[in-house]
Amino acid sequence: MFLETWKMMSSRIYKAVNMSDNLILKDIAIFLADYASLLLGCGATCIRIEKNTRRMADTFGVGFDITILPTHVYVSVWDGDASDTSLAIRKTANCGISFRLNALLSRLSWEVADEHLDFATAVNRFDSIRETRPTGKWEVLFLASCANASFCRLFGGDAVAMLIVFASTLSGYRLKQIMLEDKCDVRFTFLCASFFSATLSAGGHIFDIGTTPEIALGTSVLYLIPGVPYINAVSDMLYHHYLCAFSRFLDAAVLTACLSVGLCTGMFILKLKWF
Repeated sequence: MFLETWKMMSSRIYKAVNMSDNLILKDIAIFLADYASLLLGCGATCIRIEKNTRRMADTFGVGFDITILPTHVYVSVWDGDASDTSLAIRKTANCGISFRLNALLSRLSWEVADEHLDFATAVNRFDSIRETRPTGKWEVLFLASCANASFCRLFGGDAVAMLIVFASTLSGYRLKQIMLEDKCDVRFTFLCASFFSATLSAGGHIFDIGTTPEIALGTSVLYLIPGVPYINAVSDMLYHHYLCAFSRFLDAAVLTACLSVGLCTGMFILKLKWF
């Protein structure tokens, strides 16, 4: 009778401990999947996502593997002898490219590894990072316009051309912000913003303003070039993430084609010479 009671108690204790271990593994898998999803959404390369998540998994003392796809991330963690495994799947976060968020998330992985943060502290810091507010849209609008005007000068534009590019970028970028806030399709948004900027900058040709109106027209849409996806596509290709590389490259190529259509449509409607 005593032996049977002892076996029953031992079985219950083993199940409770095993259930606790499974819950811990599940929590770690969910945390790493959420982290990888947000990092992928804000514009990180696949190799950075791999290194950052693995760095934290090693600190937590679990086995780790991750599969990164264009729209989802799969994270699996297991204990030392791989007797218990937990899998978490998350869709890529729709947060937009953010260098600030990218840097904060990368810093978190180093803090976990260097300061040996426990799991609860890491989760709390991650939650605070997710609540980080993006850079103000008015600051981004002004700085993007200044940057594009600088591109005009870099390609040989005069002061008048720089002023035209600044005004056209300011208007086109603001249109882009409004359309994205209204949940318009990003491809249609790029086409409309490009058309708007090109039409405004064509005033230099129409009214014969300045000595380099063609440079103003050509550089007025450069703010729409998806440079980060192109760079990330090359990085992913070098590190054998071919699906993500192809997806990012194709997305960037489609956006480039949309802004080209907008530019050409504006030139066609205003009957500007192509050469």
